[in-house]
Amino acid sequence: MALLALVAGWFVFVLASTHVPKRSTQGSSAPVRSALTDLPALKAACLQRIKDVEDAVAAGQLEERTAHQHISLLLRGFVRDATGVDATRMTHQDLARHPLPAAASVVEALYPAEFGPGPLPSVTVSAAQASAAVRAWN
Repeated sequence: MALLALVAGWFVFVLASTHVPKRSTQGSSAPVRSALTDLPALKAACLQRIKDVEDAVAAGQLEERTAHQHISLLLRGFVRDATGVDATRMTHQDLARHPLPAAASVVEALYPAEFGPGPLPSVTVSAAQASAAVRAWN
């Protein structure tokens, strides 16, 4: 139970600390973004967080459907942090059109596990797909 609370608290922290405020410039709002300076560190952090979710499922501290949702959120957050594109609210079709095809294919694969009524795919497989997309990011 403590690990579940820790994971939930971590997600709140990540979302709060990566929120990008908007500022008004001559009547228009544009997000304020700082340049990404350390993609390897961003990748390493995301990969560790994906592994933490996978470990929480293996320990019986997180349900599989919730784990798939967390993995999707982690991948989308990584895309946002790496590109400045707010992928957290995009469908897989939006990601593919943007184009963010590596993320789009993983998010598409995660949809049934996040929302579908059928049997859930393996969290290990979903985590591996998301991790591969993060590792391959340039």
